Amino acid sequence: MTNMIGCDVLVIGAGSGGLAAAKAAREHGAGSVVVLERNAYAGGILRQCIHDGFGLIRYGKILTGPEYAYKAYHEALRSGAEVLLGRHVANITPDRAVTLYSKGGIETYKAGAIVLATGCRERTRGAISIPGSRPAGIYTAGVAQRLINCQNILIGKRVVILGSGDIGMIMARRLKLEGISVVAVIEAMARPSGLARNVSQCLYDYGIPLYVNTTITEIIGKKRVEAVRIASVDERMKPIQGTESVLECDTLVLSVGLIPENEVALTCGVRVNDDNSVVTDDFLQTSVRGVFSCGNSRHIMDLADYVSEQGETAGGNAAKYILGQPLDAWDESRTSCMKKGFPDDNTVTCTICPSGCQIGWNRANDTFTGNRCPRGKLFARQEMTDPVRTVTTTVRIHNSNIETLVPVRSIKPVPKDEVINVVRSLNGICLDEMEDGDRIEVPLKCGGIAEMIADKEIKEC
Repeated sequence: MTNMIGCDVLVIGAGSGGLAAAKAAREHGAGSVVVLERNAYAGGILRQCIHDGFGLIRYGKILTGPEYAYKAYHEALRSGAEVLLGRHVANITPDRAVTLYSKGGIETYKAGAIVLATGCRERTRGAISIPGSRPAGIYTAGVAQRLINCQNILIGKRVVILGSGDIGMIMARRLKLEGISVVAVIEAMARPSGLARNVSQCLYDYGIPLYVNTTITEIIGKKRVEAVRIASVDERMKPIQGTESVLECDTLVLSVGLIPENEVALTCGVRVNDDNSVVTDDFLQTSVRGVFSCGNSRHIMDLADYVSEQGETAGGNAAKYILGQPLDAWDESRTSCMKKGFPDDNTVTCTICPSGCQIGWNRANDTFTGNRCPRGKLFARQEMTDPVRTVTTTVRIHNSNIETLVPVRSIKPVPKDEVINVVRSLNGICLDEMEDGDRIEVPLKCGGIAEMIADKEIKEC
């Protein structure tokens, strides 16, 4: 028989939402706060998201995914929350008893309140029923991202991406930077489903073709993907006969949507919608009293910053619930306020804040339209005359006969035309262990150098 361990607030999941919830619960008066995470590390999917764009709302600066995860993790620890890794939650009862498995055996917790922050999973080929055999070379975008960014595994040489979600577009850019040919991004809807800023900086920047109103009707190949057959679709998303064509490729990456992961939540009777998202009230409390939900397990969100904000509300309300205090309502407009689909014509998509303003510039009289702040003007002028980008990639590190990857980023943005040069230059090197703050200098073709840095905020998360 297992011992029952008591705690005030129990958080399930140590991604950005769960870590923020734990910190907020402590700050709002919860005495003991425990976070359970099934992986051997905290941070969730952020650890493999080596691109930048995180942290603008929460930290006021642009971070990579690993940097954001590091900050969130250590904020939770400094608050006094206990983060337990390698814990697989199996069951929750309506009175908030949680059974889990770990290397030490079975454990049971009894919580005053629970926050569900279990994230989401990717929709697979089986969910969209593409005809064809089952050859090698088919990956979801998240799996492809992990293989390339964390394990240095080449997934193919000619890739087609189905779906224009943000992960798919970000992976299109990443594949291109790694020297892989991205044949096309295929989207069944009339416009991309991801953010306009990613259409600009991931597809347009690198000349990657985007086919809208188009789908894949067949995967061709026996042992390995050899090609995909595509066709235009009508207003009912049905392929139009006579519009078929074939794209030769050896790899298919699927970016066809995310599903909130709530199987554990269902064990205690939490009500979910048809899309598996959780039904909550305005205070993020589920249909089971004392059980709260946040982040992508509640509803798919655009930014990790918003997930953290929602986690703070859920964690704070969990603490207030056990203390008998009034709960705070969540502002649903914080779920997403960014422009999706195609960027507006003759504009640039501003990326200095999450608003993603579509800014136009009349060169004749030097006037700007669409910007919500003065900084947008400066960004637009730079983007239209001398565009620059922060470079993020990985470097191989050889230590104690083990080769690992360390994410690195440029300290300062480099000219857009130099990004591929910098990434390819770093692909061919393998360094000894890097110390905190170590820098790698990469010569630029236009003159000067790009300084790449890896520090503890990246390596230790």
